[in-house]
Amino acid sequence: MTETIDFAAQARLVSQLAAQTADEQLDAPTPCEAYAVRHLLGHLVGLSAAFQDSARKNLGATTSINPGAEVPDVEPGWRAELDRNLRGMAEAWHDPAAWEGETQAGGVTLPAAIAGRFALNELVLHGWDLARATGQDYLPDAASLGVSYALLVPMAESPDRVPVFGAPVAVGADAPLLDQVVALSGRRPDWAPPGS
Repeated sequence: MTETIDFAAQARLVSQLAAQTADEQLDAPTPCEAYAVRHLLGHLVGLSAAFQDSARKNLGATTSINPGAEVPDVEPGWRAELDRNLRGMAEAWHDPAAWEGETQAGGVTLPAAIAGRFALNELVLHGWDLARATGQDYLPDAASLGVSYALLVPMAESPDRVPVFGAPVAVGADAPLLDQVVALSGRRPDWAPPGS
């Protein structure tokens, strides 16, 4: 039996954060230096559609695009589109077949079991980015954090590290798991919007 990882709680959390993001916050900065909130949300709309297709092995335009090729933006109706995409993404990865064989994400062919972990990690990290940028509380579930941590530690420790994320940031060994995950991705856990 193929192991599946439940995305539902994290998908709901990101959708709630987006729903509570005010239009006046769309131009605010985020921990992702190249992105304002509107770009981060546009990225979430795109990646949730792409990873839904990746899970279903519907390879094509959404799964072949390098996510760093352009700066995304939101369009009218983005809240409903993001909610729909996130629910679809969670549903797609709930199917054991999604975790079997190979698939494609961001133009890279890789084992589906790894792609699924990357997909959940994207929701964990960008959920934190959005919460920090908009001043919202962020409490991802322990299982999702554990998946991110298990994915990021070997990447951070590898001498042949592929620069998917920035260089890890040092945090204390007793730091909360969320801070450790954020730091492993190259983000500063103490990041706050300028002037806050």
